[in-house]
Parts: sequence; C-alpha cells; structure tokens
Amino acid sequence: MTIDRFRALVPLLIAAFGLLPGCQNPRPVVPGSIDEKRLVRADEEPQQWMSLGRNFMQQHHSPLKKIDTANVATLGLAWEYNFLNSRGKVNRGLEASPIVVDGVMYTSGAWSVVMAVDAKTGAEIWRYDPNVDGRYARKACCDVVNRGVQVWQGKVYVGTLDGYLVCVDAATGKEIWRADTFTDRKAFYTITGAPQIAAGKVIIGNAGAEFGVRGYISAYDAETGKFSWRFYTVPGDPANGYEHPEMEMASKTWDPKSDWSAGGGGTVWGQMAYDPELNLLYVGTGNATPYPIWYRSPAGGDNLFLASILAIDPDTGRLKWHYQTTPGEMWDFTATMNIVLADMKINGQNRKVLMQAPKNGFFYILDRTNGELISAKPFVPVNWADSVDHKTGRPVVNMANAWYKDSGKYIFPGPPGGHSWPPMSFNPTTGLVYIPTIDMAFVYENEDNYKFRPGRDNMFARQTPTPLPPDYAHYGKGWPEPEYEVLKAWDPVKQKEVWRMPFPGTQNGGVLSTDGHLVFQGSSTGYLLVMNATTGQLLKKIYTGTGIVAPPITYELEGEQYVAVMAGYGGAVLFFPGEQDAVAKFRNEGRILAFKLGGGEVPLPPVQKRADTVSAPPAKALHPKQIEKGMLLYRSYCSFCHGGFGSGHYSEVPDLSAMAPVTHEWFSDILLKGKLSYYGMSDFSDVLSPDDVEALHQFLISVQAKRYQQQQKK
Repeated sequence: MTIDRFRALVPLLIAAFGLLPGCQNPRPVVPGSIDEKRLVRADEEPQQWMSLGRNFMQQHHSPLKKIDTANVATLGLAWEYNFLNSRGKVNRGLEASPIVVDGVMYTSGAWSVVMAVDAKTGAEIWRYDPNVDGRYARKACCDVVNRGVQVWQGKVYVGTLDGYLVCVDAATGKEIWRADTFTDRKAFYTITGAPQIAAGKVIIGNAGAEFGVRGYISAYDAETGKFSWRFYTVPGDPANGYEHPEMEMASKTWDPKSDWSAGGGGTVWGQMAYDPELNLLYVGTGNATPYPIWYRSPAGGDNLFLASILAIDPDTGRLKWHYQTTPGEMWDFTATMNIVLADMKINGQNRKVLMQAPKNGFFYILDRTNGELISAKPFVPVNWADSVDHKTGRPVVNMANAWYKDSGKYIFPGPPGGHSWPPMSFNPTTGLVYIPTIDMAFVYENEDNYKFRPGRDNMFARQTPTPLPPDYAHYGKGWPEPEYEVLKAWDPVKQKEVWRMPFPGTQNGGVLSTDGHLVFQGSSTGYLLVMNATTGQLLKKIYTGTGIVAPPITYELEGEQYVAVMAGYGGAVLFFPGEQDAVAKFRNEGRILAFKLGGGEVPLPPVQKRADTVSAPPAKALHPKQIEKGMLLYRSYCSFCHGGFGSGHYSEVPDLSAMAPVTHEWFSDILLKGKLSYYGMSDFSDVLSPDDVEALHQFLISVQAKRYQQQQKK
C-alpha cells in the first residue's frame, strides 16, 4: 500500500511541477524533500505548505489568492479523511498544522499517530502508530493531542506523548530511529508539541508544569538521532551543581530555599521558530510549579527562565539573549504561544522583529537579533499589570489586583490567557496580525497547606472561571463583562486593534490568512469561518458538525487552491465542552477536511447518543463517611477529566454517574491494576489505596442511585 501508493502519485507530482522531458532543471520527486535552501525560498513555491507556519517566518500566511473575497462564497468540501480514533471510545482532539509538499500531506493526530495522505483526494498513503504507552494520558494536562510533525530531507519527525522523538521515512512511514527525550520517567512529563528543525538538528520540548517538572529542550542530529545538547529552562537545586552556565545565572533569581522538588516548571510545549540567517532558535517557556511564588520561591525573584522568550544558538545550545514576559510568574501566564518572525519598518527603520501574544495579555514586538523590546501593549483586557515599562521591559504589576495570597482576586486574563496555543497569523500585505483572543477573567485563590504532591497537580491556586457561580458573583462587580472568544485584527506597528469578530465557542481555532484578502478560522461550535482581512466582514460560514481548534492551512495542486484543517474538538477543553459546542450534538469523530471552490456539502458526523436513563447501581452497603471521603477524592483525582454528572455532561469522557454494570464490576481493577490503561484510563495505584478506591466507588454509587431513583419517579 505504501510504496505502491506513492508511485501512483508520481505522474501527478510530475505534472504539478512541470517536470516533463525537456523542462529545465528538473527536480527528482523524492517524498518529503524539504531542506533549508528550499524552505528559505518558500515564497517561490507558494503552492506548498512546508512548515507548521508555512515557512521559516512561521507567519501562518500564504501568498495564494485564487480563493478570494469575490468567489469564496462557492467554497465547499473537496474531500475528507476520517482519522478514526486509534484507541478507546473517547474521540480525542486534533490540533496539528499539516505540512503539504509535492502533493502529499503529512500530519499527526491523537496518541501521536502520523499519517501521509494524497493532498488532492485525501486517500491514505501510509499511517504510522508509535504505540504510545496509554498510562501517559494521565500525565497529560490537556488531552493526548499532538500539534504536528516536521518534514525534512525525506524524513518525518514527531514527538510522542510518552517522550520519544521518532523519525520515520517520508515515503513509507517506516520507523528509522527513535530517541528517549525524558530525563526522569517517574516525573509527569509528556510531549504534545511539534519538533523544530534548526541547523541540522531536531529540537523537542515537553509539557507537565501543572504537575511539577523541570522544563528543558533537547537537540538531536536530524540524520542519525544522536543526542547533541540539552538546555534547561529553570535551575535545579544549586547544591547539585549547574548543567550549563545559564543555570548559574538563572539560579540567582530564585530563592536558595526554593522548593526544588517541585521542578519549577518552565516547560516548552508550544511552537518554536528558527531564523537561518541569524542562526538563532527562538523558544517560548511555560508557567511555574507551583503557581504561587510564596510557595515556590518564598524570597521572591524573577525566577528565570519562566514565561520567557529565549534565543539559542542551535549549534551549541548556548543562550544568546532572553526576554522574560512575566517575571515571578504566578498566574499560568506561559510564553509558549506561537512566535512569528517578520521584517518590518518601525519608526522609519527596517527591523528584524519577533512577535508574540502570550497568555499575559500583552502583544510584544522584540528585535530578534538581540531581544530588545520595541513595544508591548495589551491586546485584551488586562488588570494584573498597568503597562509594560519600555525602559526596563518589565510589566508594571498592579499588586492590588494581582496578589491573591491573602484574598481571592478577579484577574484578566485567566489561565487560558489572552491568547493560548491556537496560532495567530501575520499578513505582510495588510500588515495585520490576526489573533484568536480569549477575553475572560478568573478568580484566583490561594490554596493553603502547600506540600509537593507526586502523582497529581501541584498548582496550589484555585481558579474559578467566568461566568462566575452565584457565591463568587461579588468578585466581578465593577469589571466589564467578558466577551470570551474574539478574533482580533491587530496592527503591530501602531499596537492597536483594527477590527474584531466575537464568535461563540469554548475554544476557537488557530488562524490562516492569505493574499486572497481572506482570514480563516475554525470554531469549537463546528464552523469554518472566512472573513475579509481588512474589514473583518464574515464572508462565508461552513458548518462541519465537528469542533475545530487547529489552524487551517492552504496549498495548490493542478491549478486549484485548497484550504484544509484538522477537525476534532479536544485539548484542555475536551473535558468541559459547552452546550453550544459541536460535540454536544455530534460524535467528535476527528477528520481532515479539505475545501475548494465549487466543492460540496460537508457530511455531518453521527448524532451524539447520550443515555437518558441510567441502570440500577449495584446493591452495596454505603457509609456516609466513606461517601464524603469519596467525594473529596473525586474532586482531587477524577473531576478534571470526567467532569460533572447528568444533563450538563457534554463531554465524550464517560459520565461516572451512569456506569454500566461491567464498569462497576471492574472498578477496582481499573483504578488499581490499570485494566483500561491502554485506552488512556491509567491506574492510580501510586496515589490511591484500596480503601480510597472503595470510598470513591461508594460515592459514585450514591450519585448513580439518586439519578436512578429520580428516573423511577418519572
């Protein structure tokens, strides 16, 4: 299937690139033949999409313009590729930006599965499953997603959820090599981010700061997989020495009595960037562990390199410059959002810039040659800081609004940020950045009795989102009502909003802009939206019935332009969708959707079947103290994934108040022996005792019994 399928594509590829007899300088059709020279000249091949953000600049913008404002009304489905859930009954999220080169689309899905498909028809060429250890689903804060692959010199690279960097053959999908990137297999590390190619190396980060890990990136030889270097983003215990000089410098910004057992955080799980001319790798770092600095580093300090942008020499792994967006980070204000490179005129000078809209709500423009702050302004409502001081580059923190040690604080933005991982786009023609913003506040409260807890979250800050429950309503008095999901067009030079388009959704998707004067974005409610790039006018709205959180891409084949997107609701929002989201109505069956002019209707997924009735729970003696204990255990270990009970449970993750008889029968084996660990339901034997499991089971039986009794009365 694999080799033969690719051979069948060769005539198409030859025609697409004019490689017929007599053509000058024919390039042999080699699967995945991307290299530095070709990617630098990406604008000479606008029909390709050769990197996560299309080119080295990572702008998520395309020069293609056959689909434009005049004809986009005829946009319809060209083909769909059904991802098919690779394991279990829960359909997971799809977050990747596909790569398209020479007629083949390469992308990744849940459980780090990689596939190559015909970009014209959607026919599968090959599929690679790295057989991820299912127990790592428990270690992932935000679903078993994967944000994409890199394709380089005939190879495809992916980071797997369970910590391996894997290289497969672009023609066949056969594994060539794999490298274990984790320094501690007991810690709660995972990988959901895409690798980055830089100077012949593959760089990969990781995630896990919510649980308590120490962030780092690792570099491997792209050809052989040989380990090259590792850069830690936060220091370890100084008593154990320093892995590289930057850690000695960073340690001076931490309390010597910091809780080093918590790891510190600073993980690199977002999209990196690389400038081959400057030979600089740009990396954004994540949030702290625990959140409150009074627990993490009691004497305070900036706590480098949390929530920072780093410029690293990819040949040596040494730091060239750094800029910290949120010194002393304690709000989950990661700086892991996508980094965009651009060359633009500012104040009459041509500048090589780096742009980022991190979670903290400020839009940053830095000189990417040296890290100098050019400007920073809020792009969403912000109350934790009044401004960013241009001279120092530091935020002017409003302690009355931001310091939640002694009392709860209503803070804009919250942990989802003013902008999360869905990529923003920069259009060099309009000069605008299109940001999928989140206008949302949270109440932050300190959690007492801090002690690092292996095997579970270690944030130690209670976070209550808007809309607030009645007993929290007083926190929001005097503050503006949040708008939630808003696509904003932002002028980076003037640092001001040009237009906005609010659209409902728990989390809407990343953004694509094109020279057809269009902006594309998907929504968690199941729409693909197309806007006028200058005015924000909604020009087209296609209902897919599948939540879209990934960014669209575009490419051209045989004279036709396509727009493609990974459709599949998931990530952190997998566990708590809203009634308005597509997953509340339809099965969350992940798929790739490709559109073209004159295309057809999008077939809707099967209707979501939810049990209106529950079976009778097992007859079992229940004890009030055990039920109360089980309720607390449910809140601590189960509620984040399984959520609430009954009519408000829209997630495909099972509602544990409606368990089938066989689930009750297996209950202890599931939690203590990992009976369903392959499917992502890991065992909890490291943190739960048999008595704990019994208490948890009694609580859930009591809830199911109440539902059953109410059902019988109807």
